Amino acid sequence: MTGQVRQVPEAHAEQAPAERPYDIVLFGATGFVGALTAEYLAVHAPAGTRWALAGRDQQKLERLRDRLAALDPECAKLPLLRADAGDPQAVRDLAAATRVLATTVGPYILYGGELVAACAEAGTDYLDLTGEPEFVDRVYVDHDARARETGARLVHACGFDSIPADLGAYFTVRQLPEGVPLTVDGFMRGGGLFSGGTLASALTALGRAPQAMA
Repeated sequence: MTGQVRQVPEAHAEQAPAERPYDIVLFGATGFVGALTAEYLAVHAPAGTRWALAGRDQQKLERLRDRLAALDPECAKLPLLRADAGDPQAVRDLAAATRVLATTVGPYILYGGELVAACAEAGTDYLDLTGEPEFVDRVYVDHDARARETGARLVHACGFDSIPADLGAYFTVRQLPEGVPLTVDGFMRGGGLFSGGTLASALTALGRAPQAMA
């Protein structure tokens, strides 16, 4: 087997992002959406991008890397980083080792707090695809000030919850006159089933209505 599995490399928050071992780390890479994201990176990441797969299950990471190598043989060399969302030190090391950390590990209200805190502290850009309003609000309340100090950009809802609405509104506004008041309403029709992670996030959010209101 080419490449290697390793613990998260030692890195320090004081490192400038450009000096870190990785440009992008994908955390939760072996899940449904994580694997789709990894496949996209395998095909579309610019040449020279230093990226790695991260998760808590070594065997699943190895199997995913083998799948990606079929798309691009260079992916056989992808580093695999072991980290658990419930291990504060592991996620701090993960955040300090990369310029950008993208995570698909939800429900975020249960598993995302330590990771986003680590990114805010380390000055690491953070991306997720959460659709959990309570989590987004808590991140702003708890970490916005520190993220501004360190230069970390904390970006939520980078998937279905944001893309159709944001890009649809952007496209529509570009077709209309500039400098006039606009209101854009969006409508969507779709099919299919929820992934396990999406269903878990939805059920968790429904069960936390009092906490969200607070």
